[in-house]
Amino acid sequence: MVRILAIVGMPGSGKSVVASYFKNMGFPIIHFGEIIIRELERRKLPITPNNEQIIREEIRRQHGMDVCAQMALPLIKLQILEHQLVIVDGLYSFKEYKTLKKEFNDDLLVLAIFTPKSIRYERLTLRQERPLTLAQAENRDYMEIEKIEKGGPIAIADLTIINDRSQSHLYQKIEEVLVRLSLELFL
Repeated sequence: MVRILAIVGMPGSGKSVVASYFKNMGFPIIHFGEIIIRELERRKLPITPNNEQIIREEIRRQHGMDVCAQMALPLIKLQILEHQLVIVDGLYSFKEYKTLKKEFNDDLLVLAIFTPKSIRYERLTLRQERPLTLAQAENRDYMEIEKIEKGGPIAIADLTIINDRSQSHLYQKIEEVLVRLSLELFL
């Protein structure tokens, strides 16, 4: 029975839009990226893409590739006591995936959001919070694939939404996932 839905995807794919949709449906969201933001705030560093990358790489180097999953485990366990479904936003590394899979086994379902890179890069340059240049977007892709092992969770995902059209089309695809999840929640 699915209890945890982990959202994966490259930068600009629409993970945050999907997570917000689930949040608006009343599901609790656990953001792995918040661990990085909290560390930046703790160090009184500006929240910029460059600083986020530095901290992401540093804490993984110091504490392992699954540090965000390890830090989030107690919160996930607490939330599944109170909710039928918990959303994990921003599963990054394959090691994080393996940590969650070991802990939750069949209770974990991975949802990949796939968007062609030309569309993602356009979104990343136009977004309000932390916009990136085209070069920064490409560099971030390489960094997340090479240094954070982001390709693994995307490749092994249980479900994939292709997000290459309008936001309303994306919402329709999310509704299809919710229908599937509601069937699995009651099995």
